[in-house]
Amino acid sequence: MIYTTLLNIAVFQGIVLGIVILKSSLFNSQSNKYLAYLLFALSFVLLNYVFEIEGAFKSYPLLCFLDYIEWIFLLPVFIFLFIINRIDDTVKNRQRAYLYYIPFIYSSTFTIIYHLNDILGIYKISDSGIFIINILRLIQLVFAFIIILFPPFYSYFMIKHLKDPQEKKWVIVLLTSLYLLLSTWLITYMTGFFFGIDISSTMSGLALSATFIMHWTAYIGIYKYKLAKDRDAVFHFLNSDLVIINPNLQVAENSIAQENITAEESRESITADNLYFQKLELLCKDDHIYTDSTLNREKVAEKLGISSGYVSQIVNTVTGDNFAHYINQYRVEAVKEMISNPEYENYNLLTMGLEAGFTSKTTFFKAFKKVTGQTPNEYKNISK
Repeated sequence: MIYTTLLNIAVFQGIVLGIVILKSSLFNSQSNKYLAYLLFALSFVLLNYVFEIEGAFKSYPLLCFLDYIEWIFLLPVFIFLFIINRIDDTVKNRQRAYLYYIPFIYSSTFTIIYHLNDILGIYKISDSGIFIINILRLIQLVFAFIIILFPPFYSYFMIKHLKDPQEKKWVIVLLTSLYLLLSTWLITYMTGFFFGIDISSTMSGLALSATFIMHWTAYIGIYKYKLAKDRDAVFHFLNSDLVIINPNLQVAENSIAQENITAEESRESITADNLYFQKLELLCKDDHIYTDSTLNREKVAEKLGISSGYVSQIVNTVTGDNFAHYINQYRVEAVKEMISNPEYENYNLLTMGLEAGFTSKTTFFKAFKKVTGQTPNEYKNISK
């Protein structure tokens, strides 16, 4: 009873947390979407296990099709895509993400078709077809090894591109936990498949471990590390009925308001609590959009769902600086972190500047001097 309760709580928590990440503007980024998909897939894996324990598949045979979908093949894919979507576009664009879905599509299709006769009695497999089935099943096992072992292992090499040391630690722990879970599942499954050993107790332990991963992700990812990294913004969002009911309503209201009030009145109404400014801060702190050397007001406006003029108005009113200086401050801070980080000791200053999003040596040195009052060389010598 306690065991199934823990599983049910984890399933519910995973689904709710995934929906919050997808729907909340505070967590709105491509990488966080894959984290939500990861939670959904893990929830379905646990849900199928609950159905098996409770005998739901026997009472409702059509539910078996939910079990035949190889949800577990999606876990390493989503954790990998979560990681590469948190790094710069240069690395991300080299990945052919669609290839990682092939094992899931093949295995799910093969398993569903293979079991159609068991559920619906559509056809029977002849003796001559058993050989082909065994070949297809062998391909499925090969895919299982590839998709479960390769993407998580490759992810460790991708993590080095993450710029936030705290984020690196959090992602490494999440990746390692999931990697150990999947590897143990694969070994256990193969042992039961080839040697006919009862693996139910081990699978129960793995399911329980998955619930802890779910709870840990919720605690560390949201409450401690915070994918949104802004406690006040989270509080404001969760307590704003208007935003929860219709996140696009405020955009329309702002457009109407800008037509009916003067520019001076509009500036006075904008504060650091402005939802769009908070979203912009999160885009810079979490998604590191400033590392895009082609970033401009139009691109940011598109991400926020407002006009480029309103972007400038918000930044000017809240910070007292123009948009370019606001973005350059983040770039300068990124360079300062690289200077103090031993991982970048082989980088020269210009390379650091380009990594941070500056387009040339001139703009880099000029912006760094304006923000810190020192040249990059002076800052580097003093910081040693």
